[in-house]
Amino acid sequence: MIIVFLGLGALALWLGGELFLRGSVAVASRLGVSELVIGLTLVGFGTSLPELVTSVTAATSGYPGLMIGNVVGSNIANILLIVGVAAAIAPVVCRPETFARDAMALLAATVLGAAMILSGHIGRLGGALLTTSLVAYIVTVFALEKRDAWAAKPALVAEASIAKPAVESLPMASLMSAVGLCGVLGGAWLFVEGGSALAEIWGVSRTFIGLAVVAVGTSLPELTITIAASLKRKSDVVIGNVMGSNMFNVLGIPGITALVLPIDVPPQLRIGDVLVMVVATIVLVVIASTRLQISRLQGGIFLAAYFVYIGARYAVAVAA
Repeated sequence: MIIVFLGLGALALWLGGELFLRGSVAVASRLGVSELVIGLTLVGFGTSLPELVTSVTAATSGYPGLMIGNVVGSNIANILLIVGVAAAIAPVVCRPETFARDAMALLAATVLGAAMILSGHIGRLGGALLTTSLVAYIVTVFALEKRDAWAAKPALVAEASIAKPAVESLPMASLMSAVGLCGVLGGAWLFVEGGSALAEIWGVSRTFIGLAVVAVGTSLPELTITIAASLKRKSDVVIGNVMGSNMFNVLGIPGITALVLPIDVPPQLRIGDVLVMVVATIVLVVIASTRLQISRLQGGIFLAAYFVYIGARYAVAVAA
């Protein structure tokens, strides 16, 4: 039954996230919203919606460890697992003139989010700070768009085009988005309940389940966009999607969740988990800020590093 809950939850999160994302992009396109705005907000928020809904559901269900583990684990999985998969499909190249500024913004956001998590408690004031920081970033990007001074514009336009479905009717697109949202809500509940039960059976903390199981399940929309971009040889979209998603994850998810319900970070989340997230982000920032290419071999190293981390973390969780 637990496997059924997790399987159905992952399927609902993936399909629901895809329907919501593509339906929302279609609605925005029909309403005349620019592809840059769609790429920045809807694609970034849409791929992070499963993480957000699952985290809020976990927090309100009394499982803060699962919620925090999901945030940290998703950012680690996005960089090591998803970028690794993308590089295994096709080498990933990042142009520094496109993402250097935003890489620095992601690093600052990650450090801020890590500091909040390591403080042991994220209250409503902290949640407001995180959420405001995300809004300030989006507003800044809009201002740069008006000046036509943002180098990342082509990548975000390409990201929006990949997420755009072949739906012309506004009512059909709206229905697709609504059905997708319902799927994410139902999938989040199934995943949280299944993950909580799995933690008891495995004899590990819910924090570990959030890091290793829930994080991967809620990152499926990012994986879908990344695979589609890799197959089309659009490397900028791969890096841009991961950076945008991680920005939403580390600022928006704990920020919005803490506004709903203050978060007490459980002791099962270790400093090492947060450090892995920060170090992985630094690696991504270096890649995005220089003319480095992630080859298939290096993508394999990313994947190996992810599974080594999960294996080591499982050993620690069982021993505890």
